Amino acid sequence: MHMYNPPHPGEIIREFCIEPLNINVTEAAKALGVTRKTFSSLLNGRSGISPEMALRLSKVFGRTPEGWLRLQLQYDLWKTKQSIDVADLKRIGAA
Repeated sequence: MHMYNPPHPGEIIREFCIEPLNINVTEAAKALGVTRKTFSSLLNGRSGISPEMALRLSKVFGRTPEGWLRLQLQYDLWKTKQSIDVADLKRIGAA
């Protein structure tokens, strides 16, 4: 599925995990077993979801680790597509 301008996963975490539970960043970071700085960086789009963080998010907030990583992948691919032009590249055929 292609998405136009997908939100950073941090926005999704804030909107669908933090706000509905009415918890603050410090409480969520503690539940995840990470520092407030680390979690805040993710929420504010300065870092992404690593496989380790995906496991932590899955345990604390639900959804599969693969689902969390998929959100990051969609965001990363979209951002990369904005900065690279592959229109002139050609597929290499079998010899």
